Amino acid sequence: MTKRRKPVILILAAQLVLSGCAPLIVGGAAATGASVVHDRRTTGAIVEDQAIELRIKSALAREPGMSEQTHINVTSYNGIVLLSGEAPTEQLRSRAAEIARQSKKVRRVHNEISLAAPSSMMARSSDSVITTRVKGALLKVKLADFDPSRVKVVTENGTVFLMGLVTQAEGNAATDAARQVSGVQRIVKLFEYLD
Repeated sequence: MTKRRKPVILILAAQLVLSGCAPLIVGGAAATGASVVHDRRTTGAIVEDQAIELRIKSALAREPGMSEQTHINVTSYNGIVLLSGEAPTEQLRSRAAEIARQSKKVRRVHNEISLAAPSSMMARSSDSVITTRVKGALLKVKLADFDPSRVKVVTENGTVFLMGLVTQAEGNAATDAARQVSGVQRIVKLFEYLD
C-alpha cells in the first residue's frame, strides 16, 4: 500500500465506524456495492456525505465546551446536513449550526437541536427502537419502485426526521408509514423531491 493511500483508507474506515457503518467494513465491498446500487446519490455524493459528517463532528469536538455540554448528531444526505440532539444554550446551538454551515460541500443546514440538557442513554435507546420500527414500516410500503433504503431515518426525542432523494408519492408514502409507528411524536420531512 502506498503512503498516499494509507491515510485515505484510514480516514474512510474511521468515518464508517463513526457513522455506524461498521457492518459495511466487515461485510466488504459486496455490502457497499449493494447500497450504492439502490441509492439515488452518486458514489461521490455518498463518500462526500460521510466526509461532511466527519468534518463537522471533528470541528464540534474541537470547539471549547461543545462535547462536554451537548449531545449533537450530524447527518448529511446529498450535502444537506441535519443537526439533531440537545444543547443547553442558544449560543451552543447556534455555534453548532455555524460550524456546520462553514464546512465545505454543505448545501444547507437544518438545525433541529433542542434547547435542553443532553438526553439520557435510555431516551437515546428508545429513539433507536423507534428508528428500527420506522425502517421496518418502510419495508411494508406498497408503491411501485419504492425502495425503503433510499429513505434516511433519524430519530431524536421521539421526533422522526426523514431524508432522501424521493418523488412526492414516495415521500408521502414514507411519511404515512412512519406515522403508524408507536412512539413517534412528530415527523419532519427533509426530503429533496425529484418531481
